[in-house]
Amino acid sequence: MLDKISLILVIIGALNWGSIGLFQFDIVAWICGGQAGIISRIIYTLVALAGIWCISMLFRDRREVEVGTDNTIE
Repeated sequence: MLDKISLILVIIGALNWGSIGLFQFDIVAWICGGQAGIISRIIYTLVALAGIWCISMLFRDRREVEVGTDNTIE
C-alpha cells in the first residue's frame, strides 16, 4: 500500500514539474496559496519522501514486490 501511495505522490510531483517546465506554472502553489504556504511545503515534502521511497523499488527483488498479488501462473 505504501508503494502505491508513494507512486501516486511521485506522479503528482512529476506532473507539477512538467507544468513548471512547460508553462512556468506551479500547480501545487496555485492550489495551496503559494510556494511558501505551509500546505504547499507539506505537499512538496511528502512528494520528496515518496521519491526517496520509490528509489528502494529499483533495488527490490521482483518476487518480493509480487507477494501480495493473487495472480498465479499455472
